[in-house]
Amino acid sequence: MIRLKALLIKEFIQMRRDRLTFAMMVVMPIIQLLLFGFAINTDVKHLPTIVFDQSLQQEGRELLSAFEASGYFDMKYVARNYQEVNEAVESNKAKVGIVIPPDYTDNIKHGRSASVQVIVDASDSMAASSAISSAQFIGQLRSQEILLKRMQISQGKQVVSPIDIRIRPWYNPDFVSAFYMVPGILGIILTMTMVMITSMAIVRERERGTLEQLIVTPMKSHELMLGKIIPYIFVGYVQATLALTVGALVFDVPLKGSIALLYGLTTLFIVASLSLGVLISTVTRTQMQAMQLSFFVFLPSVLLSGFMFPRDAMPMLFYQLGHLLPLTFYLEILRGIVLKGIGVNFLWSQILALMVYILVALSLSIIKFQKKIS
Repeated sequence: MIRLKALLIKEFIQMRRDRLTFAMMVVMPIIQLLLFGFAINTDVKHLPTIVFDQSLQQEGRELLSAFEASGYFDMKYVARNYQEVNEAVESNKAKVGIVIPPDYTDNIKHGRSASVQVIVDASDSMAASSAISSAQFIGQLRSQEILLKRMQISQGKQVVSPIDIRIRPWYNPDFVSAFYMVPGILGIILTMTMVMITSMAIVRERERGTLEQLIVTPMKSHELMLGKIIPYIFVGYVQATLALTVGALVFDVPLKGSIALLYGLTTLFIVASLSLGVLISTVTRTQMQAMQLSFFVFLPSVLLSGFMFPRDAMPMLFYQLGHLLPLTFYLEILRGIVLKGIGVNFLWSQILALMVYILVALSLSIIKFQKKIS
């Protein structure tokens, strides 16, 4: 413990002297959380819309009101002809164009199918998907209302829909994207900073010529590995605390579970990420190589962990590759505790996976690191 204490004091002194790096580790995560939290929004609303209503009747206005009331379509432009609709969509002034034909009202009154054209700019696939699904839902809802009115008129009595589907979404009933994304961003921030900083720990000592001083000490390999990891656990705590605070104050992200459990399991993820960084540091020779290998780990973490895309929709090969990343398990822990309020009894498999990851990564680091100059 005396040898380990001396190394820890050295690491904290070095961290204090490198104030720019420490400030970046603390300030940059907050900036990234704010940028990603506001920018990444899977629920695309308020799409600029141009309308070409050729019927100019009450039924057409009711349909347009239904579109606007949904919150997904903002009726910003009114076209006088079909060409103006095309030009607005092509010039990116409008993302959606709604064209109501002149016989729309007559078709509805006479019981015929009334077609409405919805033009969607699909160059942005996420916005297009949101617009298409919303337009289809509005069309189905209006159709049901019209059919019920016809049946009431024909039968002269109140008609009740035979099927009443009542949907109750749990945990995030308003589908707020920030509630889902902000916990994920915390995991991304910790992965990026913890892996990148520690991946350069050993190679930085080698490039500065201070590795030789550590080699001649009686310090053992596992003590050196722990000495490189422990100081940055506290930095991870600072980042996690700031991210959770910003998430609660700025994005109103709830914390339904135990905060003590969250910090305890965050410790496992921080140590797992630091262990991976130290392993990278032992297999690389320069800081540039360490940084490149860190990015090689970081990009799959973003793509395969479930941060951006649902893992259930991935091919089996890439779904299994996601199990090689500690972020995959931490995201399940984060979203489970923050949004669902679940406990250890539902998270034991993720906890076990992180513990195994730490054991394997640290063991490989100790085996790979040799206390000799080579």
